[in-house]
Amino acid sequence: MGEVFGYARVSTADQDASLQRDALSRHGCSEIFTDVGSGSRAHRPELDRLWGKLRSGDTVVVWRLDRLGRSVPHLIDQLEDLQTRGVGFVSLQETIDTTTPGGRLVFHVFSALAQFERDLVIERTTAGLAAARARGRVGGRPNKLTAQQTATARSLYEAKTMTVTDIGRVLGVSRSTIYRALDSSNVAK
Repeated sequence: MGEVFGYARVSTADQDASLQRDALSRHGCSEIFTDVGSGSRAHRPELDRLWGKLRSGDTVVVWRLDRLGRSVPHLIDQLEDLQTRGVGFVSLQETIDTTTPGGRLVFHVFSALAQFERDLVIERTTAGLAAARARGRVGGRPNKLTAQQTATARSLYEAKTMTVTDIGRVLGVSRSTIYRALDSSNVAK
């Protein structure tokens, strides 16, 4: 059996993590990692340090689920990473323990719900894009060059009097924009 590590987080330096740390200690955590900062922050140094220490057979314990994940999909990603690494997970307030069959069942239900949510977002996005295209709207960034500028770039390029860099300088765009315009004008021909 591996080690049991605790993770606590408070949102501001004014808040006290003692309640969480005490509960984690009572649960038998050998080491507790504590971050101070919003859960929406992508970088949490103590959580990163904890993730670096984890080995198969270890267990991560949190006081509440919201201490670990920024959102349900993020939490599910974190838990899936732990499961892949062979690391157990316990949330004291929600009484979830993935080292037990019941806890694994709850985790799989969460995973299924998160996947369902991701699939719905993809469906809505695809339907929205199709509806916009049907109304004649095309997504993406507008072209930096007008049709006339693209024609000018093409004629300068074919005349071989200027380099692509010089053409870009004259038109006020990068070399890659010139190359992209030349490629798209080949397709349009």
